[in-house]
Amino acid sequence: MVGVSKGDKSEILELFLKIGLDDRTAKNTIANNKVTANLTAVIHEAAVTDGCERRIGNLLYTVATKYPTNALVHRPTLLLYIVSSKIKTPAQLEAAFSFFASTGSENFEVDEFEEACGVGVEVSSEDIELTVNEVFEENKNTILELRYRTNVGDLFAHVRKRLPWADPKIVKQLIDARMYELLGERTAADIEKLSKKKEKKEKKEKPEKDEDKKFANDAPVQLPEEDLFPISNFPPPEENYKVHTEIPFSDGSVLICCNTKEVLDKHLEVTGGNVLTRFPPEPNGYLHIGHAKAMFVDFGLAKERGGYCYLRYDDTNPEAEKKEYIDHIEEIVQWMGWEPFKITYTSDYFQELYELAVELIRRGHAYVDHQTPEEIKEYREKKMNSPWRDRPIAESLKLFEDMRNGRIEEGKATLRMKQDMQNDNFNMYDLIAYRIKFTPHPHAGDKWCIYPSYDYAHCIVDSIENITHSLCTLEFETRRASYFWLLHALGLYQPYVWEYSRLNVSNTVMSKRKLNFLVTNKYVDGWDDPCLMTLAGLRRRGVTSTSINAFVQGIGISRSDSLIRLDRLEYHIREELNKTAPRTMVVLNPLKVVITNMESGTIMHLDAKRWPDAQADDASAFYKVIFE
Repeated sequence: MVGVSKGDKSEILELFLKIGLDDRTAKNTIANNKVTANLTAVIHEAAVTDGCERRIGNLLYTVATKYPTNALVHRPTLLLYIVSSKIKTPAQLEAAFSFFASTGSENFEVDEFEEACGVGVEVSSEDIELTVNEVFEENKNTILELRYRTNVGDLFAHVRKRLPWADPKIVKQLIDARMYELLGERTAADIEKLSKKKEKKEKKEKPEKDEDKKFANDAPVQLPEEDLFPISNFPPPEENYKVHTEIPFSDGSVLICCNTKEVLDKHLEVTGGNVLTRFPPEPNGYLHIGHAKAMFVDFGLAKERGGYCYLRYDDTNPEAEKKEYIDHIEEIVQWMGWEPFKITYTSDYFQELYELAVELIRRGHAYVDHQTPEEIKEYREKKMNSPWRDRPIAESLKLFEDMRNGRIEEGKATLRMKQDMQNDNFNMYDLIAYRIKFTPHPHAGDKWCIYPSYDYAHCIVDSIENITHSLCTLEFETRRASYFWLLHALGLYQPYVWEYSRLNVSNTVMSKRKLNFLVTNKYVDGWDDPCLMTLAGLRRRGVTSTSINAFVQGIGISRSDSLIRLDRLEYHIREELNKTAPRTMVVLNPLKVVITNMESGTIMHLDAKRWPDAQADDASAFYKVIFE
């Protein structure tokens, strides 16, 4: 953990002004506790509490806001380079960030660092001027055509690509001078701006993602590629050394969660660097169309990266789970066109989860609690610690063993994680790790009478199975803190986590709880009733898995919540059936037509298309019509 000192605001403001920050920036910085703590620490580490040049102060501010937190041990070294003016440009600083982000907390070679950051490299004004002239010569026609509407940033980028360590101020001065030399004074046409009316028109013509303003002629909006499949930009497994999250605590400290080099190397050795994902449904009902999106994300990433995807049953609630649901899920996943790498159950790891819970108690991060659900709710609302929170470790170990052996009644004890009851994130309110349930398990049988919670088991099983990318819907975003807190507390490998929006379809029921109510009370004809949006119901209706996958791919995978209109799905169903469904022709009221120039008894077999878009080289797409 890294301590964060709040300090006195007036003193901190004075400190920030001394390093050259303007008054507005300094005051805005103080409004952000995290940046304030970082910048204060950086100033003290750099030993410039009495002030420094504004150029150096700006670099220190950048360090405070962008420095990779997985390499904090090397920050004092970088600050020495900045204060001594060995690193003096933003480009050099960005290169240093990249170097330390990949190095982490490991030792590094000074020569490699200095080479990567351009330390000691002096670029003369003559060299910069020569390069600027070359860039202008190469882009002369475009500059003359656009004049002062030319994107100067592009010119700057061309120069920086050739001279990465050139002084940006000199580069800008030379570019401005060269522009004036080539174009002369600005004319009225140069400074004329696009009218607001034209700008609004362009914005209006831009394709919109909003389902309410969607497709003309019943065709879906075409989303940008990055919105359709953003997971293609996810980092590879070998780059999973960066900080996953920072967890602020009520005492002012911050927990920084990331993989150490040793943990990541061990993970890569086991996986061979392959991408591993998982589709983890709870077997408490039939899968609906929302699960089709989850399958597309989890199996799709593995397929796109040449990796593997587990089908893992998240079976931690024996009261709601049935063998019927387990069998259905496996069958419907295959019907959707996905092939699991392995089929596993969270219950397969019950012994390991139990042993890790014992270890969590030994490390002082868990305790046995006797509060009732009502008391737990009340204490959480008041942000109060449980009376049993600070009981001796040995006592919690003994009681947890009693829970395991069935010596404590159901509802009389739980194992809770010792997190932070005063945290701003309610998912850090000492979540329950284990509870007592004298209920047989549909997969594990009657071996256990204590069962792990989702919050405890989910992240640990992700780590045990060496999942590289753990993908969840957005409602789990606030659980990031507890997810990484637990893995950090146990010293386990931490997967890369990303959340996406749930699939919400209009005019239908998609909640498993509500679907279960409709089925149980016989309002519908089972889970595969055609009026339900379950995958089994859609299949019974005649919908194909390929049209469902096309629908999911068409709406994209983003972090923005939206309500998808039902006719968007129906569009993809029609498109699929239009290409595959055979047609049958019938003449209801035939009229006799006599052809006078055709010999009597002649029979002709004509080819007719089974569907409008049938390809001529596909024999199965045609059928014979007898003409006589």
